[in-house]
Amino acid sequence: QVQLVESGGGLVQAGGSLRLSCSASGGTFSHLGWFRQAPGKEREFVAAMSWRGDRKYYIDSVKGRFTISRDNRDNTLYLRMNSLKPEDTAVYYCTARPGRTVVDISEPRRPNEFEYWGQGTQVTVSS
Repeated sequence: QVQLVESGGGLVQAGGSLRLSCSASGGTFSHLGWFRQAPGKEREFVAAMSWRGDRKYYIDSVKGRFTISRDNRDNTLYLRMNSLKPEDTAVYYCTARPGRTVVDISEPRRPNEFEYWGQGTQVTVSS
């Protein structure tokens, strides 16, 4: 059974930092990623990486502030978020695409390109 479980969300002041974690188990994945969804908005791509970590991509609004990574020791996916802004406020979801074929990630991806999702973790950034 594939299972993705996020943790690490919370309330933080603007300029602060959070690290989101996602425990991924039960499958073989070609890509891992993070999406977010703010109230009244569609789910938005944030970042993605190939399983081996040789390909990573971030949307422009988070480049230089967010870092996506995976720990080989326990298959935990991370999103380190620095210099947080109020506009980063959203529910953050980790996601995984099954398979072994890796594509070059050079643009935002669609939610329906991923098969498995975590339950989401709330990130709230206050002014």
